[in-house]
Amino acid sequence: MSDVTGYNSSLPEPGQRHRAENLLSMTIPPPPDPDYRPDTEPGRGPDPRPDPGPERGPDPGPDPIPDRFPGRSPDRGPDPVPEPEPIPGRQPESDPDPIPGPGPDIDPVPDSGPDPAPDPEPDPTPGDPGRRPDPRLALSASAAPLPVAMANAESLTRSARRVFDIETRALQALAERIDASFQHACQLLLACNGRVVVSGMGKSGHIGRKIAATLASTGTPAFFVHPGEASHGDLGMITDGDVVILISYSGESDELLTIVPALKRQGLRLIAMTGNEQSRLARLADVHLDISVTEEACPLGLAPTTSTTATLVMGDALAVSLLEARGFTAEDFARSHPAGSLGRRLLLRISDIMHSGSDVPRVHPDDSMADALVEMTRKGLGMTAVIDSDDRVLGVFTDGDLRRTLDDAEIDLRQTPVRALMTARPKTIGADRLAVEAARMMEAHKIHALIVADAQERLVGALNIHDLLRARVV
Repeated sequence: MSDVTGYNSSLPEPGQRHRAENLLSMTIPPPPDPDYRPDTEPGRGPDPRPDPGPERGPDPGPDPIPDRFPGRSPDRGPDPVPEPEPIPGRQPESDPDPIPGPGPDIDPVPDSGPDPAPDPEPDPTPGDPGRRPDPRLALSASAAPLPVAMANAESLTRSARRVFDIETRALQALAERIDASFQHACQLLLACNGRVVVSGMGKSGHIGRKIAATLASTGTPAFFVHPGEASHGDLGMITDGDVVILISYSGESDELLTIVPALKRQGLRLIAMTGNEQSRLARLADVHLDISVTEEACPLGLAPTTSTTATLVMGDALAVSLLEARGFTAEDFARSHPAGSLGRRLLLRISDIMHSGSDVPRVHPDDSMADALVEMTRKGLGMTAVIDSDDRVLGVFTDGDLRRTLDDAEIDLRQTPVRALMTARPKTIGADRLAVEAARMMEAHKIHALIVADAQERLVGALNIHDLLRARVV
């Protein structure tokens, strides 16, 4: 039986020490025996290896034979257990007595007070030979960016201009290929009773999303479907009557070719946009739009640059052609863009922001200037409308008129009627006009307020530049 040595173990409870009385059978493989030869072992043949010769020194023998119990052999006794190496900075245990025979019980050792705290490990310094490398530092060092040489300003400008030149020439060549195929594609999209479905992988997919968004905002209902998701259930989004635009510069994208048979079985019309008219996708589609380019702007010829620009422009050409064919107007455009400054400019009307009813300043032509000033001050629009008994607008009196009046010392504000100093036939605007038109009128005539009147020139409301500012029209 192998030699057994005891060990002390500190349990988490402070001040308690226990002695383990379990026998720990430990066998550590011995170092290779230089005199050991496998051919001396029963049942084994001679060493098949050649004799190394006298110049190579004595044969150290073969590697230990793998065994279920490493280190044991039939003719060898128990291997001694080597003494454990001392731990630096630690005092050896003061219990050299071996533990008696095995037993499941553990005899507690009388309490001798709390164990002394272990010596703190010294903080290693960069020069400490015992310091272990921190793997996090190694990771951060390997992830550090490589140094980048400062680029010449002229070379940067030259590269940028080269991109513009290459892509401009590609677009000019693309314009020459607008032919009967483009017209056929437009006819299919105009006759579509459902929606236009756009699909593409990778960079073509990103361009396809933009094309779908442009079509949808210009009167052609459209949306994007990812081809990978389409083959896993999203084909259910595509219904009878839809027209599908498939984008792949190579025309060989597996994800698109996978869903083409399902689309064909559904009886849908397909428009392919590729750079290879001999590709499988081009041959399977009802219409093929050629978006091929002679070279990419990428100097490596790898990153899709010129080809994606050509694809995007072809999509814009489709959208604008359909827009004009449908008679799409600015008001139609505004209905799909209600939010943001664009929506406010195209949807917000005078009636939405004007002052009406008792909030509109008004006086009659025979009222005094003092009455007009009180009305202007009370309503706070910097002006007052002058109306007759039927509420028809006769003129306007503004704070500018007041300043000009104060320069004339002969005018008595309490006695002079408003009709003598008002501006006759003022600028007016209808309540159903766009608010942005009021802003243009104020800017063109250098005025800060407008009277809102109906077709019979009856007073309806009023607004000033501050109302437009609050509505964020200007």
